[in-house]
Amino acid sequence: MKVIFLGTPQFGATCLKAIEQSKHSVVAVVCQPDKISGRGNKLVFSPVKVLANELNIPCYQFDKIKKEGVEILKSLNADIMVTAAYGQLLSQEIIDICPNKIINVHGSLLPKYRGASPIQYAILNGETETGITIMETELGMDTGDILLTKKVDIKDDDTYGTLAEKLAKVGGDLVVEALDKIENKTITKTPQNNEDATYTKLIKKEDEQLDFNDTMENLINKVRAFNPSPIAKFNLFENTFKVFSLKKSNIVNDNAKNGEVLVANSKQGLIIKCFDGAVEVVEFQAPSSKRMTAKSYLNGKKIEVGIVVNG
Repeated sequence: MKVIFLGTPQFGATCLKAIEQSKHSVVAVVCQPDKISGRGNKLVFSPVKVLANELNIPCYQFDKIKKEGVEILKSLNADIMVTAAYGQLLSQEIIDICPNKIINVHGSLLPKYRGASPIQYAILNGETETGITIMETELGMDTGDILLTKKVDIKDDDTYGTLAEKLAKVGGDLVVEALDKIENKTITKTPQNNEDATYTKLIKKEDEQLDFNDTMENLINKVRAFNPSPIAKFNLFENTFKVFSLKKSNIVNDNAKNGEVLVANSKQGLIIKCFDGAVEVVEFQAPSSKRMTAKSYLNGKKIEVGIVVNG
């Protein structure tokens, strides 16, 4: 089948590559507009655009696809569209363009974790299992019929980055299987049970801050869920520290305030009091510094015991 692919981040690029390597033909790619990033204000292409350029597939970028993209998408005469973390809502007019409509690669076992951040929320909530759902796209928020699913285990050391990579590989294989079955008219559609639905929200800048009034488990899960992006943070010395790894500490001080630094040295590391105990900051990045272990940082820098982190 002739496929129009819509996606933007690496998750989408992995799915795009799987389709391109199948018997199906990707006639065009659509991704979000390029972004200005970094100190040099450089124009950065998304992973999907980079791959489309490598594969010599026409790539379209619309500020508002519902207004700018309809006629172009119609002119491509594709059989079906596939979306995988594209990043814009689609209109019914766009959904109806292709004879086989649109299917979506979603990073959860629907109807659980509908919305924009299913992979992060699964880690945030301490899930041990998630998966990929291939679903039909309709106007509702991830409410379309389920075509295929596959479960994926979440390991204790999985981060958003590692889990997204695993899910993307599964998603690529599963969407190709779905395309094959749609072409052969052997696909089975299963309506979702809306009563079992849960929802995720778009992660905002204020969500990045660690709150040491929270539990050890929740703090650790948040750091995992936000690594490598957008990165969990805390404030110290009026500076922002990016946190890449936390673990539980056995040190106990019930008289300390939540957020209080209990230990800060190169041998034991950086340990901070929280609601139900304490956590050790394993790896972080100080302002104007590189990413390193807290122990390495404390080998040359000093953090006062007793100071309260403003997380």
